[in-house]
Amino acid sequence: MTPDTHKLTALADDSCLAPYLDIIRRRSDEAIRMERQLTGGKGDLAEFARGHKHFGMHRQEDRWIFREWAPGAEAVFLIGDLSAWSESEEFRLYPRGGKGQWEVSLSDHVLRHGELYRLKVHHAGRRFDRIPAWARRVVQDDTTKIFNAQVWAPQAAFKWRHESPAPREFLLVYEAHVGMAQELWRVGTYEEFRTNILPRIVEAGYNTLQLMAIMEHPYYGSFGYQVSNFFAASSRFGTPDELKALIDEAHGMGLTVIMDLVHSHAAGNEVEGISRFDGTEHQYCHAGARGRHEAWGSRCFDYGKAEVLHFLLSNCRFWLEEYRVDGFRFDGVTSMLYLDHGMGRAFTGYEDYFDDTVDTDALVYLTLANKLIHTLRPDAITVAEDVSGMPGLGAPIEDGGCGFDYRLAMGVPDHWFKIVKKLPDEHWDPGALWGELTNRRSDERSITYVESHDQSIVGDKTMLFELLDTHMYTNMGIDDEHMSIVRGIALHKMMRLATLATGGDGYLNFMGNEFGHPEWIDFPREGNNWSYHYARRQWSLRDAGDLKYHFLADFDIAMLETIASRRDVTSSRPEHLLDHFDDKILAMRRGPLVLVFNFHPTRSVVDYALEVPPGEYRLILDTDEPRFGGQGRLQTDQRYFTQPSADNSNVRHLKFYLPCRTALVMEKV
Repeated sequence: MTPDTHKLTALADDSCLAPYLDIIRRRSDEAIRMERQLTGGKGDLAEFARGHKHFGMHRQEDRWIFREWAPGAEAVFLIGDLSAWSESEEFRLYPRGGKGQWEVSLSDHVLRHGELYRLKVHHAGRRFDRIPAWARRVVQDDTTKIFNAQVWAPQAAFKWRHESPAPREFLLVYEAHVGMAQELWRVGTYEEFRTNILPRIVEAGYNTLQLMAIMEHPYYGSFGYQVSNFFAASSRFGTPDELKALIDEAHGMGLTVIMDLVHSHAAGNEVEGISRFDGTEHQYCHAGARGRHEAWGSRCFDYGKAEVLHFLLSNCRFWLEEYRVDGFRFDGVTSMLYLDHGMGRAFTGYEDYFDDTVDTDALVYLTLANKLIHTLRPDAITVAEDVSGMPGLGAPIEDGGCGFDYRLAMGVPDHWFKIVKKLPDEHWDPGALWGELTNRRSDERSITYVESHDQSIVGDKTMLFELLDTHMYTNMGIDDEHMSIVRGIALHKMMRLATLATGGDGYLNFMGNEFGHPEWIDFPREGNNWSYHYARRQWSLRDAGDLKYHFLADFDIAMLETIASRRDVTSSRPEHLLDHFDDKILAMRRGPLVLVFNFHPTRSVVDYALEVPPGEYRLILDTDEPRFGGQGRLQTDQRYFTQPSADNSNVRHLKFYLPCRTALVMEKV
């Protein structure tokens, strides 16, 4: 594609973008220019993104070849078990090929599977240890807590058994963290997740697994978002082969697998990470204030540097090929896009997306990453975690967009939590709710959700805990009819149904929230006396027949079966039928389904009239059913027939009884 062939088709349909089309073209031209620079004009981005095949530790016939990029280094030594952890001329790296590359060739017997190693780097009169930037295995000593790279060369290579599932029409994403996926007070493993959690995800009806915290991170409490070793799967959960077995089995069970890709920043750790890797501040990151994310205590990549793009694009290719993931959720996209990281900004006008606070280099990198990923795997999934609403992130690259397949509808959970925390039930506005649930660009696909891990991190609450508060501890018995519990369970179901029914092209749930997991998420740290209490999932609550949690889990299964498993529903768009502030009623159509929500806390309605296409309708889902913990105020499998309007015989209405805090799904027969 050349600069004069930009169509900007999708973006040009938005009249509000008209003043900014030249800026969009210039940004797109910059991506084209950078791709030509990286590929030497050959346009083969996939060939360029092969750094992991060159750098790091590789066995070649009867030799080990180790290479590293450290342009600021004056000398580099390989140290570890092979050298008794001291510098030796035998293991000195030598400059090769210019541009800061260092290399050493070792005989086969020098390194063995499982041995530990590091680099000793000399710079400006100092000597310091570094874990290689391209290391594929990094482990922590249980006693000393020190991290080291580890040779990973098992005699038998892992054998894959299953292909990835076919692409999904509608994503049902189960966001999960391997370490906190079990109930015991400790870190869970890949093996435990494969054996115990994958069957739960399939049974729950989700088709896509999103794995968090897979890239190696030295501080467990960072939730995996302070990455130190970008090519290493976190060893605290197990071995590389155990992660591969997890992904392979997930594929065999019909699950698409995506992972959180953290290219928005890097851990500030210097020994374990890539900060000041060669002794300089500016090797991978910007120097000075621009290279530091003060709020996160991390380092910010220099996306305008070819070597950094080589590192990050190769990282994309590595995870696709080595671990056969099916795509990525790009974390912290807002932080990447803006020089101020979007901190404290409301993004109320289009001018916010096209001023001098935008980091064009980051936008170019994201465009090239999407192009590379979809070149290697046309069926791969890329999701942007962006709260700013930057136009074009999900538009095709040839239209001047960034090429993401989906963006997270991050305003939806914010709206749900805002009204639950700040508004009495009688002040809820169904019209405003409809506006927020459907507020998305027509040129982009979105994934919507009520809550992810973000909403309950460190002292905030899961949605059910927000609704029930301390009554969750005392009144969740199967026969307890405490009004706070009745209210909370009813609204929990209605929120999810409304969000799924209005969702664009996908729906997300964080593990355990489908059954109303209590409390919040908090990893072991000094502030909580290193407790695992909040860094686990209490599956026993979901499994207990004498508690009400299983009602929510059962409803979630039925909801996904009713809405998301049907192509005639998911291929359509939600259509607004009615909203009424005083009645607290919201009604919509999606394909052959009519959905009606009564959010009123006390008022049920009788013979409520709703204009719909004429015909017969059947009740197929009722949030008030006793099997979902409801009060059973409606007969199941009811049939409804449209009736002529009293003042216009050409208009047809459905009339029905709709209890308070209840939602109905009716299907046109």
